[in-house]
Amino acid sequence: MKTCEALKLIEKYYPQDSEASRYYRIHVNAVAKAAELIVLNNPHLNVDIEKVKVMALLHDIGIFMTDAPAIGCYGKYPYLAHGYLGRELLEKEGLLDIAPVCERHVGIGLSLTDIEKNLLPLPHRDMQPQTIEEKIVCYADKFFSKSSPRPEMPKPVEKIINNLKKYGNDKIEKFLEMEKMFGSGYIYENFR
Repeated sequence: MKTCEALKLIEKYYPQDSEASRYYRIHVNAVAKAAELIVLNNPHLNVDIEKVKVMALLHDIGIFMTDAPAIGCYGKYPYLAHGYLGRELLEKEGLLDIAPVCERHVGIGLSLTDIEKNLLPLPHRDMQPQTIEEKIVCYADKFFSKSSPRPEMPKPVEKIINNLKKYGNDKIEKFLEMEKMFGSGYIYENFR
């Protein structure tokens, strides 16, 4: 799939006049830009930049099915479900190679143990990023919040770490591993 096709798919589920469209588009465009910067600043990873951009544009495709009125979503599912719902939606669209990123980007990735131990309303399976592309999108996503006063601007690393504290030190460690792998200074430089 190409970026232009991903944009058409977004239009299908997030028409320009929908309330959720603004939040969705600002967020995924920022994540896609950050993911592209990660690829460009890490050429040794040999990653398909087009695939990463498409994954970044579609990673949150399931949010419209959730109950998140603050971002224009009036569905029946809890927000946490947007990952697996997005995966199911993209699988129905035939995007089997891209679909898993939807559920694997949530948090910093959710293990089966996380899901079972915390009684999360999710399918019981491992939902951690596995491919380098999924890790890039997961990492880029941590810098942006749809409900932030400036959702197009990256959050400081310290704020990301502080937000992850409530989920345990292992989540902070996973984020710091990704930070070491990908870096972040260039992200801030390109979003001024």
